[in-house]
Amino acid sequence: MRMEDTICALSTAAGMGAIAMIRVSGPETYTVLNKIYKPFSAQHKLENNEGYKMVFGSLMDGEQLIDEVMLGLFKGPKSYTGEDVIEISCHGSTYIQERILGLLMRQGIRMADPGEYTLRAFINGKMDLSQAEAIADLIASENKASHQIALQHMRGGISDEIRALRSELIDFVSLIELELDFAEEDVEFADRSKFQELLNRIEQVLSSLISSYDTGNAIKNGVPVAIVGAPNAGKSTLLNALLKEEKAIVTEIAGTTRDAIEDEIHIDGISYRFIDTAGIRETTDMVESIGIKRTYEKVEQSDLVLYLFAADRLQSPEGWQELESEYQDIQIRAGERNFLFILNKAELVPELSSEQEQKLKDLKALHLSAKDKKGLEELHAQISAFYQWGDLAAQQSIVTNVRHLDALQKSLIQIEKVREGLDFGISGDLLSIDIRAALSELGSIIGEVDVDKDILGNIFGKFCIGK
Repeated sequence: MRMEDTICALSTAAGMGAIAMIRVSGPETYTVLNKIYKPFSAQHKLENNEGYKMVFGSLMDGEQLIDEVMLGLFKGPKSYTGEDVIEISCHGSTYIQERILGLLMRQGIRMADPGEYTLRAFINGKMDLSQAEAIADLIASENKASHQIALQHMRGGISDEIRALRSELIDFVSLIELELDFAEEDVEFADRSKFQELLNRIEQVLSSLISSYDTGNAIKNGVPVAIVGAPNAGKSTLLNALLKEEKAIVTEIAGTTRDAIEDEIHIDGISYRFIDTAGIRETTDMVESIGIKRTYEKVEQSDLVLYLFAADRLQSPEGWQELESEYQDIQIRAGERNFLFILNKAELVPELSSEQEQKLKDLKALHLSAKDKKGLEELHAQISAFYQWGDLAAQQSIVTNVRHLDALQKSLIQIEKVREGLDFGISGDLLSIDIRAALSELGSIIGEVDVDKDILGNIFGKFCIGK
């Protein structure tokens, strides 16, 4: 990207609205705006303002008025990009937006590439790489939890931890490399016992961050929830009740659902992706068999399994046997995943003996009627109980970015190599190689190494135009 260029872009959502905002950034920002901006009074002249103010005036294309606008003035380096920036707030007509952008480009300002404003902020030291990525996560956040984590990262949560670890490692590798200059004197500047303590602490921090990714990924992308059970257990009815719309087809015909149907809802600030699956049963129908196979795949991909059983099946001894068999099969397939047993069609529960009532209590059955939408609040509460993450902004950093996860895993491997090297008493020059490799991986997270241009292009290319 040509950093010497002055750039512009629409920074509000495309389309018509009450107000639109066009951002201009770069060395020629004030020079160009002076040519096309006509202030309403002397105090609104650009040259009379040092920045960090709003001024009112007209944007002119020669003698023709385009719009009356408010200009937000920022002077580098105290701006988002670290450069001179002016934000033009105009009326939200798409015609006006296009006229202003066209006028700016005729003055020599080019359209910004995706993510170029944030890239300039990174290059100009306004934020590190992980903070820049957090801005994209903040823009994309769709629930309270993902918003909290994105804010935490944007404020330097994970950056501060990584930077502290790198600082201590750099201190030690400097002492180890200093020893190499005095190899003939056989002196030891780096205390190996303290180095072991540091490695222990680094391993704990890295392992904790790596293990947090499952939580972070679930929060960022939504917790996958598989709804499983036999045909006509009410899975599609439950999905429709949760979504409050007729998403899935519901009929009395067993095996109506042949493929997975999914949609997302928010419960207590967390997104959940509910997946309605094909009913599980023995079948000779090839298409239905494929659907049942996909049901088992969705169970493996889910974090929470909701097992539905129709209460009217308990009217016969065979139904109780089928419940026990199905329950065990699905629970085994669920493995270590969160698991919730739902006795659906609760209005059809037959008269139960004390032994049968105890059996349902042992299975922790949640009585629910998806058709009548009864018991949904209790279902919400039980689902939320599995995911009590509390105030995420106040917790230790949670990793949500797969690039960060990869770098942390590679860093941990290098730290383990350093530990093995210490245990075997290898020379300082070999220790230094592994420490530097760990430093490089950690540095790639926050951008405190030579970051490959392809990596930067990949990261910032995912941003929207105007950010």
